[in-house]
Amino acid sequence: MTTIINNQISFAIDATNLCKSFDGKPAVYNVSLKIKKGEIFGFLGPNGGGKTTTIRMLCGLLTADSGNGHCLGYDILTQSGAIKLHTGYMTQKFSLYDELTVHENLDFIAHLYGMKNREEAVIAAISELGLEDRAHQLTGTLSGGWKQRLSLTAALLHQPQLLLLDEPTAGVDPKARREFWDHIHYLATKGITILVSTHYMDEAERCHRLGYIFHGKILVQGTKDEIINHAGLTTWAVSGSDLMLLAQILK
Repeated sequence: MTTIINNQISFAIDATNLCKSFDGKPAVYNVSLKIKKGEIFGFLGPNGGGKTTTIRMLCGLLTADSGNGHCLGYDILTQSGAIKLHTGYMTQKFSLYDELTVHENLDFIAHLYGMKNREEAVIAAISELGLEDRAHQLTGTLSGGWKQRLSLTAALLHQPQLLLLDEPTAGVDPKARREFWDHIHYLATKGITILVSTHYMDEAERCHRLGYIFHGKILVQGTKDEIINHAGLTTWAVSGSDLMLLAQILK
């Protein structure tokens, strides 16, 4: 197993012309991505557009039919095991065990990764994400916001260098979304690379760069301003307390 990650690469993700079909129907077609280390990359697109399939190919859960790429310096076609060791993946659907406590879920994940001093690691992770008061609560009784926070804690437990987040804030309240994104930016300052899919435009604005995928094809990617300029769009912003008046002004 090679260990050429960290300071010897410029891009955490470097993929070219990835393709994937299911039952003869293309799900992803010629997707190419370059995501720099420490960057927050927002992945936009409708349901069924190819976001989840692309993410799963990048982390080694699906094998591309064609194309090539590297995550953290590892080949996505031949070194998926190494990629999984250094990548945290937060699935769109909550995937932890409802019948286990918060602490038990994290301890189980630490065991799967073969982590040394796993009790210390679990306690530290619980503390960092503010889960101390819920450590011994059954996971199935948590609210959506707390389940989201637990999922992020689980994805970070083994201290990955890359986070793949598939619509992580779907179904949670605005306060939880805001706190989640504050922590995402904190993680980026520590050098963690983050690929996050989202439907929310306010979240897209908090990403360093964006990509829009539709029917399995990347239509555009770049910074927010680059994408707006590419589309020939004009952005208007108004402020005030009278929402009806503001709506009329924009019309």
